[in-house]
Parts: sequence; structure tokens; C-alpha cells
Amino acid sequence: MARAALLQMTSGIDPEANASAIVAAIREAGAGGAQMLFTPEMSGLIDRKRERAAAKIVSEAEDRVLAAAREAASREGIWVHLGSLAVRPCEAGADAEASSGGRYANRAFVIDATGDIRARYDKIHMFDVDLAGGESWRESSAYAPGERTVTVETPLGLLGLAICYDVRFPALFEALGRARCDVIAIPAAFTVPTGKAHWHLLQRARAVEASAFVLSAAQVGTHEDGRETYGHSLAVDPWGDVLLDLGGERAGLGFVDLDHARIADVRAQLPSLANRRAIAK
Repeated sequence: MARAALLQMTSGIDPEANASAIVAAIREAGAGGAQMLFTPEMSGLIDRKRERAAAKIVSEAEDRVLAAAREAASREGIWVHLGSLAVRPCEAGADAEASSGGRYANRAFVIDATGDIRARYDKIHMFDVDLAGGESWRESSAYAPGERTVTVETPLGLLGLAICYDVRFPALFEALGRARCDVIAIPAAFTVPTGKAHWHLLQRARAVEASAFVLSAAQVGTHEDGRETYGHSLAVDPWGDVLLDLGGERAGLGFVDLDHARIADVRAQLPSLANRRAIAK
């Protein structure tokens, strides 16, 4: 049995305030017996005013939210999955920055209990949509997409990484299923209209497809920049049963115990991973 903690946030425009909330959650998660804490997409900064946000988006080496999370993880002896931060890609060199067209990375980090970064994942699918209610988003104008799947061994087992809009693209989760992930993280800042329609449906479907636990820490409520997010941070078991739902009203921390025997049981009852066949095109 392993214990995870999910942090539901209402991140704002001040990275220092967001870092303080994450550090407090790391402390509380450790005290509650969690081996790993999960935070939402854009944990460090949510600001749709790009000129204002630009001054606060820096490289990994300069990012105070990342540094604070690493320090707290080491101090509390707990692993941390930062759902994502907006970072400048310059730490990878001038060639990488040029190839991104000056855009940022929407990047997840897995930090171990000594504060070391064990894995990074750049969101692959960009949220470029025009919703019926009038909301319009063009994530690709500010962020360069990632290009590869990422898995990493953690105290919860093999963890596969995804971010928010990725949940709508089955090929990514087929790849994570083939990797035999025990847990898949899908941190998010889902809009309210799409959340009401599809959030629970998609999270449960991905858990069933991969016969794995899905842990989805989410942003919630009305943010300082005026946007609204759906919340309902979820833990879903490999059968699709919801083990934890933090609701859509407020920020907070929740705990869930993961029984890894459940993975083997589900895969024995319904061996879809073993039965999968390549389909001719």
C-alpha cells in the first residue's frame, strides 16, 4: 500500500505566494504519511496577461517555485510531482531556444525525497480551441509542444506523465499503457465548460485503458487573472472507480491510499494490455 497526496490549488499571478502554498502542502503531505505529493498544471503561475507574466517566467535554474519545492521535498523526505511550471527553455542551450521560436515550455517535474529532479515532461498537446461559450485559447502561441513520452520509477511504482489537454489523445495513453505504468499523473487547469462535460469521463477512461491508477491534481475556482477552473482533483483506480474527488469549490489537500494488488487483479480479470493488437492502416 502506498499513500499519495493531491493538492488542489487556485494559483495566482505571484509565484512567491504559489511557492508558499506548495511548500505548506509538502509539509502537510509528509506529516500525513504521503510518500508523494501531486500538484496541478501551472502550479507556479497562472496569468493570462502575457506581458505581465513574461517577467516572471524564467529558466529552471532561476525558478523560485522549483527551488522551493526541491528544498521542501528534501526537508520533509517526500517525493513531489510538480504538475507543471512555465519555464524558459534556455537551460537546454541556444539551439533549443531557437527551435522553440521563443516560446516557453509547459513542463512537469518529478522531484525525489533528496530534492533531486528525477524526470521532466513537456506537455505534448497544445490547447488551441474556441469554445461555444466564447472562451478562446491559443496555448501554442506561447508554449512549444513536447515531443516524447516520459515514465519514471517512484515510491508509487512506475509513473507516466501527462498534462491536462493531453488527456484527450489516446495514443499517448496507449504508449504509457504499453510501458506498464502503475500510475499516470494528469495535472490540469481545466476550463469549467469542458470540465463539466468531460473531466470525470476522460480520467476514468484513461485509468481503464491503461489498467493503472490515475492521479489528477487540478486548479479550481476564480483566479487573479479572471479565469475560472473546474477543480475536482481525482484519484481513479484501474477499474475506473473514483477513490478521491476534491470537488469544485475550493483549494485543499486530499490523501489516497493505492493498493498495488488492485493493478494485478484488474489486469488479470481484464487483460486488455496483453490482448492489444496492432491494427493495419
